[in-house]
Amino acid sequence: MKAVWVLAGVVVGSGVALAGVGLTIARHLTAPVSGRRYDLTIRGVDNTGERPVVILDRTPATAGHGDYCLILENGSLVKLARAVEDRGPSLVGREVVGESGPGVAAGQRASWSGIYFQSPVDAGLQSTDVEIQTDVGPAPAWLITSEGPPSTAWAIHIHGLGSTRAGTLRGVQVASDVGLTSLVVTYRNDGEGPRVGTGRSELGAAEVDDVRAAVNYARENGARSVVLFGWSMGAAIALQLAADPKVRGIVTGLVLDSPILDWVATLKANCTRAGLDGWTGALAAPWLTWAALTRRIGLAKPVDLRNFDWIARADELTLPTLILHGTLDTSSPFGLSARLRALRPDIVGLEAFEADHTMSWNSDRDRWRAVLSSWLASLAVAG
Repeated sequence: MKAVWVLAGVVVGSGVALAGVGLTIARHLTAPVSGRRYDLTIRGVDNTGERPVVILDRTPATAGHGDYCLILENGSLVKLARAVEDRGPSLVGREVVGESGPGVAAGQRASWSGIYFQSPVDAGLQSTDVEIQTDVGPAPAWLITSEGPPSTAWAIHIHGLGSTRAGTLRGVQVASDVGLTSLVVTYRNDGEGPRVGTGRSELGAAEVDDVRAAVNYARENGARSVVLFGWSMGAAIALQLAADPKVRGIVTGLVLDSPILDWVATLKANCTRAGLDGWTGALAAPWLTWAALTRRIGLAKPVDLRNFDWIARADELTLPTLILHGTLDTSSPFGLSARLRALRPDIVGLEAFEADHTMSWNSDRDRWRAVLSSWLASLAVAG
């Protein structure tokens, strides 16, 4: 999810009116897709070993064991080894295990990322480019079939706010391994799908229509059952769609990674992450839900945030659901997933990882894959 922590330098100052704070938060949350932030500097590259070792400032992210990447300002993607080398009190070293594009060099600007694969080919998958015909125009998608005869069980993979469909390939690999056909979708105003109006996100309220069109595409092309894989805001979209009577009977399960289960709670968490008082997040709610104010931030119509509160709507859940969530998530609170599991233990499973937002796969790839494979097998989805 596109973090609201960028607001820290925008809304400081005792003279800022509370209404202005709410407006600023709402505008940043829904802002059109912009360039990636390159907030790391490559401090050095050690070429004395068999593979280069990138030297980085020590942070909780760069010092965390797991499978992560650096996305360089020149567009290159650098895959890093799981192990972390101690290079002194303020630096760490990460061995390079894969590169695309020009080589990494000292002084380059980079962004830390959990998006480990750039394309289906990079993830070892064969894909076909297709288009989903939505009400606002064609949305590109990857269609990925597993080996063997065509499967009537499909998975639709939905990325989060500020991310790209490539981020979902971590889950597509597992879906393919168990025999599912995968459809990796885009949606309006995500940077790849159709651009609508001012290009602002509607937080899943309108984007769900585009994913519903993807479900219809799957049904028209042989799918008899669909599992929705949602990441962050993609999980919010999946939950909205699963509650839609129009897809009842074909959507049979949900896999949710770092799900947004309540937008207001998520806004509060992101304000805390930004160093602001958590309660300031609630100031954005009127700007998102009241028509007169919504137009001020560039949205065509209000977003009913109550529809996205799945703690309040827990009784409405009807499908088997697996949640994969990091306990260190400061963007989408892990506690909400724990509460949903406690409220609906009959259908909701929860697997916890020591990871930040959407980084559970990266923190423990083998366990993440094993948990998901086992759950899909218990759902008996392949066929």
